[in-house]
Amino acid sequence: MQAASHPRIRVGIGGWTYEPWRGTFYPADLPQRRELEYASRKLTSIEINGTYYGSQKPESFRKWRDEAPDGFVFSVKGPRFATNRRVLAEAGESIDRFFASGVTELGDKLGPVNWQLPATKRFDAADFDAFLKLLPKEVGGVALRHVVELRHDSFMVPECVDLLRAHDVAVVLTDHATYPNFAESPASFIYARLQQASEDEALGYSSDALDGFAKRAEAWSDRGRRDVFIYMINGFKPKAPAAAMALIERL
Repeated sequence: MQAASHPRIRVGIGGWTYEPWRGTFYPADLPQRRELEYASRKLTSIEINGTYYGSQKPESFRKWRDEAPDGFVFSVKGPRFATNRRVLAEAGESIDRFFASGVTELGDKLGPVNWQLPATKRFDAADFDAFLKLLPKEVGGVALRHVVELRHDSFMVPECVDLLRAHDVAVVLTDHATYPNFAESPASFIYARLQQASEDEALGYSSDALDGFAKRAEAWSDRGRRDVFIYMINGFKPKAPAAAMALIERL
């Protein structure tokens, strides 16, 4: 089953363990072991990024699932071993090993899987199509959704968008200064990673910018017909939780 029984706009951050959040986002006296429990009640989603760097254990996914409340959704970053390679079509073994690690133990709290390509990776239509074909639609009865984070301008061509649409794979939408900034996602859901938070803004972004993101999120949702996932990721990372909560309030 999918994480949501009806489309929703979910907003969150990347990970939940970050020392500068202690005493700012997290209460100073909160035990570190309870940070996920706390964060998952202030936000509506979190992107798990530790999976990008190495394998996790099934019991870890089960623990995270149980600590988060009903309706909360985790997105998960696919492993770099699958995407940081010359030939994407050869990633099948890494993809299989990733899903065998227990990702689907998140159950109905599993959101999209984000496959981040390196900034040096150029668009090759045949190879990219072969990679998209390797992404499973379901594992162990759990339906899966996929999004790719493309960081080279060569992907900004109609042929790339057509391939994504054919496979119902989303593309990361971003406000990053140098990464490709797609105007729209060709898939049945939206996935945005916002990376321009500023130290000079109390909430990471100005009120006008947050108002603008809220309006875009509503438009992306297509009057509630599409799931939308928005993550405050980088820029000035200490402000990410404040920016996410401010956006949630506007929605």
